[in-house]
Amino acid sequence: MATTGKRVGAAVALAAAIAIPAEGLRQLAYYDPPGILTVCYGSTTNVQKGVKYSLDECKARLDADMLKAITAVDTCAPGLPVNVLAAFGDAAYNLGPKIACDTQHSTAARMLKAGDIAAACRQLPRWNRATVAGVSVPLPGLTKRRAAEMALCLEGQA
Repeated sequence: MATTGKRVGAAVALAAAIAIPAEGLRQLAYYDPPGILTVCYGSTTNVQKGVKYSLDECKARLDADMLKAITAVDTCAPGLPVNVLAAFGDAAYNLGPKIACDTQHSTAARMLKAGDIAAACRQLPRWNRATVAGVSVPLPGLTKRRAAEMALCLEGQA
């Protein structure tokens, strides 16, 4: 098995490959469908309205935010294969770590904890909803993204 640093680095790269096309690049802050101030490749950390972010700033934000998401997943579900870590890391980048870490509110998290990785991977498509104007609705972009995460997650699983 690769060292933890190499595993995490590989997972960050794989997860970013899903996040970049799913999020797109927007250098001016905007409100996403649930109303969260967002910039660059989906970053919501310390976003300033009206500021134009450079490509280098956007890349640095993606790297830092994705590393944080991957590390959160690796902490609550240690030792996952790189592709599984990347899939759940991208989901955590997009949704927060609840999907992989909160065993009280996430079936996927319970399955990861139990070691049933393939079943946990198949839970990803269930997380395709966002609250828009007070109503939980499936979003086509999230549906597509969760499908990409599930495909990556299931690589090498029985």
